Amino acid sequence: MKSAILRASALPRVGPMPTLDPFLFAVYHVDNYPADPSGGRMEFLEPGDGSDFNPSAPYRMYHGDHVPGFPQHPHRGFETITATVRGLVDHADSTGNAGRYGEGDVQWMTAGKGIVHGEMFPLVNSDKPNPIQFFQLWLNLPKAKKMVDPSFAMFWAHKVPEWTSSDGLSTVTIFFGNYFLDEATKQNLPPPDSWASDPENDVAVMRIVVKPGGKMVLPKANKGEGGVNRTLYLLDGLDGIEIDGKVVKQKLCITLDATQDVSLELPENAQNPTEFLLLQGRPIDEPVVSHGPFVMNTQQEIRECFYDYQKTRFGGWPWQRDDMIFPQDKSRFALVDGKESFPDESKESNDEL
Repeated sequence: MKSAILRASALPRVGPMPTLDPFLFAVYHVDNYPADPSGGRMEFLEPGDGSDFNPSAPYRMYHGDHVPGFPQHPHRGFETITATVRGLVDHADSTGNAGRYGEGDVQWMTAGKGIVHGEMFPLVNSDKPNPIQFFQLWLNLPKAKKMVDPSFAMFWAHKVPEWTSSDGLSTVTIFFGNYFLDEATKQNLPPPDSWASDPENDVAVMRIVVKPGGKMVLPKANKGEGGVNRTLYLLDGLDGIEIDGKVVKQKLCITLDATQDVSLELPENAQNPTEFLLLQGRPIDEPVVSHGPFVMNTQQEIRECFYDYQKTRFGGWPWQRDDMIFPQDKSRFALVDGKESFPDESKESNDEL
């Protein structure tokens, strides 16, 4: 049988990774922020330069000033998926929705016809470091859905399915997708206008960790025969993982044949686990024209994006600061359409935003 590996290329040191339709953008953020030095304001005393993406630094400020992250900015024509591993993110947007999430939570936002949002990384810990680790993904919308109303969904960590092999050496976190699930486990539902909302599009987002001595099989795509793009990113743990029988010792972006199972095996003498991200989906197969935060089908539509944003600000910004963060003692929460929810559904809303 021919190899399931169609092609492979080295990953960039930091920054966006190559993607295939229907995905537009993928970044793996790993930043080791120190303890809060500001006495409870959750920010750095010295400002950043507003564009800090230094690949050699232990952490980056990105577009933040005193608070690392991405202050308010617009989007149109696609969706963002923020899948966290550790650390916390504060979200606020022009519709009035907001949240503090992390530690395995997944936030899914449909920008649709236009939204302004910010994603900041507050230094909530004063007595210990504030590491953060998460995936930021852009999933395209088809032409028929690019001008839908914005929407927002939160998947709390305890409702994000996880599969563990019988020997306990391989785990798969199913941020989204109908894989590794038993009959009693249901995948979370994306916003209704998402390309992922149709099972025929076979969208999947999964984090895979294989420990030394572990072996597992990544099953072929459910809809692979109909044409599904599947990309496997080798992110960390370069101790000779075998992918479909081929030994790999560098960070790679690997395009897989979605019609085949793929074996993953890490030798027992490896020093560290190997970590992967898998992105998969049926391509939308429409023209993609993008400029900064806007993704449409034609240049004229991009010009309309800028005109509409300058005219309407996509509803304006209802928050008191561009880099909106919430009180230090505020627990994880989601405020959607005026209703506040928490990972612990029994909790009542007593906190102030």
